[in-house]
Amino acid sequence: MIISQQKPLEELLTALKEYNKIFLVGCGECATICKSGGQPELLKMQAELEASGKTVTGTCIPSAPCLAAQIKAELAKNMKALRQSEAIVVLACGLGVQSVKDNNRLNQAVLPANNTIFGAVMDAQGNFYEKCSMCAECVLAETSGICPVTLCPKGLLNGPCGGMNKGKCEVDNEKDCVWVAIYRELEKRNELDKIKQIHKERDYKKSSRPHRLMGDK
Repeated sequence: MIISQQKPLEELLTALKEYNKIFLVGCGECATICKSGGQPELLKMQAELEASGKTVTGTCIPSAPCLAAQIKAELAKNMKALRQSEAIVVLACGLGVQSVKDNNRLNQAVLPANNTIFGAVMDAQGNFYEKCSMCAECVLAETSGICPVTLCPKGLLNGPCGGMNKGKCEVDNEKDCVWVAIYRELEKRNELDKIKQIHKERDYKKSSRPHRLMGDK
């Protein structure tokens, strides 16, 4: 899940200073779940923009605006309103914003209402936690499902740093050292031999951007 948060209204209005007729696009998945681009947020945004003198020509919430087929279908349904619009404001992550831009045939300005924060898992209480850095070299099989690249502030791959003190992280002594957690998990599973494996330094070429993965023809 991609976590996003709405920008301050003042920042958005500054970006919209040249535009008066606005179409709003939300997101039925990630931004709905983290409350930055679902139906309540679109309604609130519409009211705030109209109170600021803007005209909202229409709204839509594709299930996943980052999927071309879905955003194309939603934009097609709203073509009349879009033809009356000067700009499209997207309440989604940066992927959704760029997908709207790439699939908008009318070529209006496409602007973000949100800041994209991180990829996360969500627990049963609705809290979000960043647990994967999408590094393209997953080591979870060797670290018992705990990611040191993300959860260690230094991204260390071969055990704790010398600053670890009584199981606490040197960077934030309120937090447990992730390598202590890895050790305990491996110990519980009788897999402590894995902690002796030496990981080579990361190959940053594998995580160089932008990535591309081509679909089957």
